[in-house]
Amino acid sequence: MTHEDVWHAIEQFANEHHMSCSGLAKCSGLDPTTFNKSKRWSKQGQPRWPSTNSISKILSSTGASITDFTKYIPS
Repeated sequence: MTHEDVWHAIEQFANEHHMSCSGLAKCSGLDPTTFNKSKRWSKQGQPRWPSTNSISKILSSTGASITDFTKYIPS
């Protein structure tokens, strides 16, 4: 599982729920910019991974399980 895999899964998960990444964040009680592409890398070029708290909130707000989410991560 890579950094890109997890971010792709969030994008696909949002799409599956008929939302943009921003819409998914807002629906989950997060800042709308939480999943912006500009926030996925630090200024020093280090990958920024989404927090487990953010993942938990998107699952809770959509009623999805972790299994539902991980189906978008290639094995």
